[in-house]
Amino acid sequence: MIGRTLSFYLAGRFARAAIAAFMVVFVLIYAVDLVELLRRSGDSPRATGIMMAALSFLRTPTIAEQALPFAVLFGSMIAFLNLSRKMELIVARAAGVSVWQFLTPPLVVMVLIGVLSVIAYNPASTWMKEKADAIESQVFGGPVMGSIGMWIRQKSVDGQAIIRAASRSAGGTEFNGIEVFSFDDKGNFVERLEAETGQLRDGYWVLHNVVVVTPGFEAVRVSTYLLATNLDRKEVAQAFVAPETVSFWRLPGLAEQTARAGLDPTAYLLKYQELLARPLMLASMVLVAACFSLRFFRMGGIEYMVSGGVLAGFMLYVATKVVGDLGGAGFLSASVAGWSPAIVGCMFGVYVLLQQEDG
Repeated sequence: MIGRTLSFYLAGRFARAAIAAFMVVFVLIYAVDLVELLRRSGDSPRATGIMMAALSFLRTPTIAEQALPFAVLFGSMIAFLNLSRKMELIVARAAGVSVWQFLTPPLVVMVLIGVLSVIAYNPASTWMKEKADAIESQVFGGPVMGSIGMWIRQKSVDGQAIIRAASRSAGGTEFNGIEVFSFDDKGNFVERLEAETGQLRDGYWVLHNVVVVTPGFEAVRVSTYLLATNLDRKEVAQAFVAPETVSFWRLPGLAEQTARAGLDPTAYLLKYQELLARPLMLASMVLVAACFSLRFFRMGGIEYMVSGGVLAGFMLYVATKVVGDLGGAGFLSASVAGWSPAIVGCMFGVYVLLQQEDG
């Protein structure tokens, strides 16, 4: 094993590079989001420049969190290239330090960063996003869009029903754009309801401005319609929360509550597994960066190495999105969809480094 001094030196270099890359990404996202909010502020008399700056700051951490693996990738590539440019890697290799030895400190520090991002940064960013949504709703008005096209299945004394709600209000008590497909106990279609708004009370729905469509009869419009239900208000309201805005610590409980409400908890389970796999994903980014950044700096071809690393990171991102979509659609289990991109990235990095370093 390499000495303690060299280990801390490498760990510090890679940690600073990754954090600096993440801060650059954070600032860029903040600037773009602030410009967009300032553009929208012209439509609201209550929006001020200071308020928009604070609102953008509350919104940015959640967006920037998604770019953390790529900040680690670019930061690691920069750290490797700087070590090579200053001949430090050459000296380390001449002293008998293998690639696996000087990769150990960066891998350890990135895994620690991944753990901290999951247990500390993620809860803070989701809390800030929740506050930002509340402020945005007050300033610009309109509903808070949690999950577009949410479908709910229920049973009650009136039979079975499938309910679709487009969005919910900021307080979570009123739902908008509601459609109800009612069936009797034998599964025969009874009627379809279209309501502008509705509230879920204890044991029943209160629907407003409803169009009742019954087969064989003309559509009837009523101002209020009561529909029995066995659903719980808290569980249904939480089901409209987007997985990206739920804290790591709340995801398992929310998934369980969503399943009890008769809804699909796959999105929350998938997000939970992705967060669990994040430390391994950051480690895979270090390995991928090493595949394209260990070339001797003075031999040239740096632009090709950097381009190769960017391309590899983009391909891994596309693979992550595809696997995530397959998991969300139910073709893959949440654990497989959440962990496979990180595992494949590590396997790719280890294979390439074995070919480069050990023949």
